[in-house]
Amino acid sequence: QVQLVESGGGLVQAGGSLRLSCVVSGRALSNYAMAWFRQAPGKERAFVAADSWGGTFRNYADSVSGRVTISRDNAKNTGYLQMNSLKPEDTAVYYCAAAYQSAATSASRAYNYWGQGTQVTVSS
Repeated sequence: QVQLVESGGGLVQAGGSLRLSCVVSGRALSNYAMAWFRQAPGKERAFVAADSWGGTFRNYADSVSGRVTISRDNAKNTGYLQMNSLKPEDTAVYYCAAAYQSAATSASRAYNYWGQGTQVTVSS
């Protein structure tokens, strides 16, 4: 069983940065695509970024492209989401997800392992 635990969320001023982490246990992250999604209050869960199995392709939502970088350290079984130039509209609960030997898809239904989420709040 794959378990994912996010951390690194918090309160930050607009223009600031945060790095989210996602520690994976139970399986080797190297065999999985990983992604980040977010859910703002009253809104559906939305795709943020994904990193394909093998780390050969990365996919970003238009709303965060150029401000966000997804990465991973397979030796540490940990994924990351570096977020810069944060805006109040980035406020949401951020979730990491994993899919076995998958492409960097933006479709949430492709991911069958999810973390519990970490809150990111950006003040104006």
